[in-house]
Amino acid sequence: MKPPVLPRGPLLVDLAGPVLTAEERERFLHPAVGGVILFARNCLDAAQVRALCTDLHALRQPSLLIAIDQEGGRVQRLTAGVTRFPPQASLGRLWDQAGMLPAVTMARDWGRLLGTELRGLGIDLDFTPCVDLDWGVSVVIGDRALHRDPQVVATLAEALWRGLASTGLRGVAKHFPGHGAVAADSHLALPVDRRPWAELAAADLYPFAALIAAGIPGIMPAHCLYPHVDDRPAGFSRHWLQDILRRQMGFAGAIISDDLSMGGAHGLGDVPARAAAALAAGCDLLLICNDPAAADQAMAALAARSWADRAQCLAGLAGADPAAGLATEESAALARRIAGLHASLS
Repeated sequence: MKPPVLPRGPLLVDLAGPVLTAEERERFLHPAVGGVILFARNCLDAAQVRALCTDLHALRQPSLLIAIDQEGGRVQRLTAGVTRFPPQASLGRLWDQAGMLPAVTMARDWGRLLGTELRGLGIDLDFTPCVDLDWGVSVVIGDRALHRDPQVVATLAEALWRGLASTGLRGVAKHFPGHGAVAADSHLALPVDRRPWAELAAADLYPFAALIAAGIPGIMPAHCLYPHVDDRPAGFSRHWLQDILRRQMGFAGAIISDDLSMGGAHGLGDVPARAAAALAAGCDLLLICNDPAAADQAMAALAARSWADRAQCLAGLAGADPAAGLATEESAALARRIAGLHASLS
């Protein structure tokens, strides 16, 4: 029996465990759903994730997008059967200690290995690189940040993303326009960054501009408020997403909201209201995680609408470079180098 043909909707939702239930199979055929995000509870090991991705991709055509947060360090959902990447701050420390060329080479190889592993399992996109600057303020960002210097962050993030892209894995830069200068955790509350526009533009926006110029297909805005720029959090602000990101910076890819269940989004109302506000601001895809009831509410609220496929640019591809995929021996050697990077710089 052929899978049904359904345009991808704007919602990226999650699932309860490592295998699809009958109820989830039905939910993921909803016209408002366009993809699935995997968490640690869905990722027992590489073989199980491959089987899960095969099942998910077979549900409908075009197939659901499958996304994951696989940065390294504290943010790595799949850990068994793949490389355990260190925090991305390791790349910035390598730059400081060994110079630009070794760090850029390592960043590109990091992306190639990460992309080879995830695309080999059927994953389409990874919510990486994290290009928030390390201002020494944000605990939730911390060693997820590549560096404090925006030019270093831009150079390393571009190299990492080009490594990913060479394997067909899509990347998403986050958290626009920058989450690194606020102490509050947007999972729990709404952080407020009171810096003026000129300061944000000169520093935090620089890596995003570099990645846009390089062609990155996805950007995730922050659930942060920048009151000297707009009175709405960035992910719900037409000024940030349309005037600045689209028109001024020229971004033509997909804008993916951060999780609408997070504390930083609660000021916009209930989940259907948050979804409507994010779409009105210019988000193309909406994450709703760890709250099935909220996802169902959003699905019901969006059910009557017709959706163009806004996510095609995030579907995983076969590697454009035939030499990009790593042979088993090369992967193993590179995995040892990357896994040892954090320890060698500590």
